[in-house]
Amino acid sequence: MYKWTNVENIHTHSLGVSDNLRWNTTGITVLSTVAMRRLTDIYIDENDTLYLAAEVTDQVVWKLTKNSATPTIVAGQLFIHGVNSTLLDNPQGVLLDSNGFIYVTDYNGHRLQRFDGISLNGVTVAGIAGLSGPAINQLNGPRYMTMDATETYIYIADSANHRVMRFPRTSTSGSNGVIVAGGNGSGNGNNQLNNPFGIYMNSAISNDLYIVNANGHSVMRWTPGAPSGTFIAGTPGSPGSSSTQLLVPRGIRVDSYSNVYVADMYNHRIQMFCQQSSVGVTIAGLVGIAGNGATELNRPQGIAFDSAMNLYVNDAYNNRVQKFLKL
Repeated sequence: MYKWTNVENIHTHSLGVSDNLRWNTTGITVLSTVAMRRLTDIYIDENDTLYLAAEVTDQVVWKLTKNSATPTIVAGQLFIHGVNSTLLDNPQGVLLDSNGFIYVTDYNGHRLQRFDGISLNGVTVAGIAGLSGPAINQLNGPRYMTMDATETYIYIADSANHRVMRFPRTSTSGSNGVIVAGGNGSGNGNNQLNNPFGIYMNSAISNDLYIVNANGHSVMRWTPGAPSGTFIAGTPGSPGSSSTQLLVPRGIRVDSYSNVYVADMYNHRIQMFCQQSSVGVTIAGLVGIAGNGATELNRPQGIAFDSAMNLYVNDAYNNRVQKFLKL
């Protein structure tokens, strides 16, 4: 069994794997341009192409192919927000299926849009454009999303409704949604969600959902459809910067060893929680320090790994994408 010691907090964590899970803490800027403002989610496909959702001013999804320095727009229109088929209004999450279709959660549009990667005309998979609500065919401020291994369903963090909704990937009406987690009001009980933001399913290890409670400062593991979940990281309802706490966390990924990675936004760091451990290890950023240096982050949001397990971070308030090489 491999033991890895992080000298920063002098804790030894049993990973239960033979892999050496360490990253260079000095980041490499792979993308930084004034045209890209407030990057939220990030998705990396099997060709190591990056897809980046940009909220607030940009209102688009960018695509950056491997070894390229010039991104292109694959969804939305730059600097224009709206809820028709060619526009987005504060895009949040981005995801691709095996056919190359691009899925985008549209926060202020209260919907999930699908694009074919060629046309900028989107199709609504879930929600009603511009109309928020708690009905099963509605969304209210959707954030990130994830998909199961068979690509049958998409799971959406329906943040302002404090629930996770499941819709068929091929849906075009959004009328057949199912609440699979939360839906019991905002709170920090094990049957509640508190502004769910990041969400991830790694079907290689289980069919459970890993859900980030942004306002609950916690991460839960929840079997879809179960009446309650289990807290696995953070102290529910208690923000902080210790190794067992989080402060308004956002993005999440889970590797094949069940290690959980969280973008701890207001602590300006990326935390790794080894399997069955609630003690986090900082693998990128400096705890509580916002900055634009190579070892610093400023409100990180989306995180992803490429085919070599290099870590990519949407460093939102530095308007850049940072790459941390796996050692």
